[in-house]
Amino acid sequence: MLLIKNIKAGNLNKLSIYIIASILMINFSYAQSDNNTIGLKTDIKILDKISSKNELVNLINGEELIYKDLAIKSMKCTNSELDDNPEVKAYIQVRDLTKNNNDKVYIFNEWMFSSSPSIAPFDHPVYDIWLIGCY
Repeated sequence: MLLIKNIKAGNLNKLSIYIIASILMINFSYAQSDNNTIGLKTDIKILDKISSKNELVNLINGEELIYKDLAIKSMKCTNSELDDNPEVKAYIQVRDLTKNNNDKVYIFNEWMFSSSPSIAPFDHPVYDIWLIGCY
């Protein structure tokens, strides 16, 4: 009888250690994922493919900017500042103002990444957009 009580107590100790370790790992992973800082402004570079001129544009998150034939809006941007190679990502929406019948349709409505622009490329015959920074 005493042996059965000791086995149950040992199993209870193992279970409590497992639960505590799980809680600590969840808290540690949450702290690791919180290294992103959310910015208020997004910097993008716009290339006019016809004139071969590019321009640095500063967007305020949540406000729409009219740039020639495009309406550009940055919804949110984050910057991972603690990495050796910082990753800047922003959720950007772009409308083409020359298409009057589709004024509510976005030609680009995705996350854009500064280190890998080919993941979600902006495809337009006249303009090209790159994400530069988040502040």
